[in-house]
Amino acid sequence: MIGVAAAVRKAYLSRKFKRRNRSILGDFSLTFFLGVFGLFSVWPLVFIINNAFKPLNEIFVFPPNLFVQNPTLTNFADLSIILGNSWIPLSRYIFNTVFLTALGTVGTVLIGSMAAFPLAKYVFPGSRLMSKLVVYSLMFNGTVTALPNYIIMSKLHMIDTYWAIILPSAGGTLGLFLMQNFMVQVPSALLEAAKMDGAGEFTIFWRVMMPLSKSAWITLVILSFQFLWGTTGGGFIYSEKLKPVSYALSQIVNAGVARTGVASAVTLIMLVVPVVVFVISQSNVIQTMATTGIKE
Repeated sequence: MIGVAAAVRKAYLSRKFKRRNRSILGDFSLTFFLGVFGLFSVWPLVFIINNAFKPLNEIFVFPPNLFVQNPTLTNFADLSIILGNSWIPLSRYIFNTVFLTALGTVGTVLIGSMAAFPLAKYVFPGSRLMSKLVVYSLMFNGTVTALPNYIIMSKLHMIDTYWAIILPSAGGTLGLFLMQNFMVQVPSALLEAAKMDGAGEFTIFWRVMMPLSKSAWITLVILSFQFLWGTTGGGFIYSEKLKPVSYALSQIVNAGVARTGVASAVTLIMLVVPVVVFVISQSNVIQTMATTGIKE
């Protein structure tokens, strides 16, 4: 779509924030301050990485050492043996996790974005009430909503299926709240310009609103991914062949003190993928959290 909409969109995307002038001392102080807090933040990550390569005698040392003295791959070898003796192949657990995470994340982004678009840019009977209900729903954590979710999934005959995890995740209000608050800041002039070019509602949503909301929905992808990657199926999935890999690894962790080394390796494995996804997408997360005060 070209014309007025493209020109306005280009002008909107080209907006730059001016950098405030600071003294050299101010820059140094800010860098030092952020560096100190950065060290505190990275300490748990360094500890988890080193623990995964520690032999048992080093893991139980008190006070614990941050860095491994005699690195070993024994923990990972033991983990491989344990998973190899499981009657459900590891590949099946991995497939379940990838399927749940991919489908649940896509559903969360699409449903949240499509529901947020009319609430953010249009006024209709009940729109304000619906927006308030979305905010109120964020006060209830997963423990409170677990029983209603179970009853609903049971009535729909979806217990012990993938959908018992995917649908509640896709229908969550966090994505709707995040996307709505970001879309509100997009100038309505873009929508009017697109309508003048003959674009329909779906075209405006898909080719104007979604590209401009890229940083917001990427942030939503990360949040949804982290939740679904670590889910164990809870009380919704009972069949072993449908369980995600996090369930299999959690059973290993709960096996006792003798598997403390294996548990450290499990912790590292479960941490790697979400951290990599976050590092790749962190610029969009920062932009989403920092974007404020865009006026039409």
